[in-house]
Amino acid sequence: MRAVDGISFEIREKEIFALVGESGCGKSTTALSIPRLIQPPGEIVSGTVIFKGLDLLKVDPNRMREIRGKGISMIFQEPMTSLNPVYKVGEQIAETIMLHQNADKKEAQRKALEMLKEVRIADLERVFEQYPHQLSGGMLQRAMIAIALSCAPDILIADEPTTALDVTIQAQILALIRDLIRKIGTSVLLITHDLGVVAETCERVAVMYAGKIVETSQIGEIFDEPKHPYTKLLLETIPTFRGERKEFLPTIEGRVPSLIEPPPGCRFHPRCPFAEPICTERLPELVENGEGHHVACHFAE
Repeated sequence: MRAVDGISFEIREKEIFALVGESGCGKSTTALSIPRLIQPPGEIVSGTVIFKGLDLLKVDPNRMREIRGKGISMIFQEPMTSLNPVYKVGEQIAETIMLHQNADKKEAQRKALEMLKEVRIADLERVFEQYPHQLSGGMLQRAMIAIALSCAPDILIADEPTTALDVTIQAQILALIRDLIRKIGTSVLLITHDLGVVAETCERVAVMYAGKIVETSQIGEIFDEPKHPYTKLLLETIPTFRGERKEFLPTIEGRVPSLIEPPPGCRFHPRCPFAEPICTERLPELVENGEGHHVACHFAE
């Protein structure tokens, strides 16, 4: 099964770039492929991941360990399963600093406390000495952000960083990430299925469907003038406040196709209300349709 099949995109310096789509479309697999964190039996069978002129798929494991954390950092969906349960939170932040900045233990602990302050944790010393299970979800995610940004990475990959949090904490965490990356000058790949978050936070976006990218654009343009049928239907399913009127929430008919046996031609054609015979026969390429706007659809015009 190809979870991600021949996709391509670039992240610019100091840019927040979003990768959106339904659950199971390949977003997280894409994110894990960049720092080579795909676990067996999964594997990257072909392609390139270019970072500062290096193809990360070709560098040796020791060099890759240096790049992870210092060059590319990652925030995962579930902070409780990402942090080591038998080490104190402060020790885990300090360990990253010692590993990538050649700091001694005392200096690393001082910097770890500074990072906890940067992520707006008030009771620094207490949190530093606590274990992950003693902290709330929001506090854990702040600790994960502190670890990810402690070495001022060039790229931060945030894989649905607010999924496990309630709405109020989500807004705080997103604001925190936004403020810190602007301060540090880090580029961000934000993986999400929440288009509201994308509209608020990002500059450019790529829309994924069944292992493929179907549309990329500047944020304003993709909301004002989406050109792929999937993107249009996805935007229509966003719940909005409609006063006293009670309406059914629009849905995209049909099911996401199996990636073991994807449909021939365009992968969205079984659910697309605009599909024509060519859509069942030929896979559309991602081509430019307006400045900086790329669409994979035979009828994008």
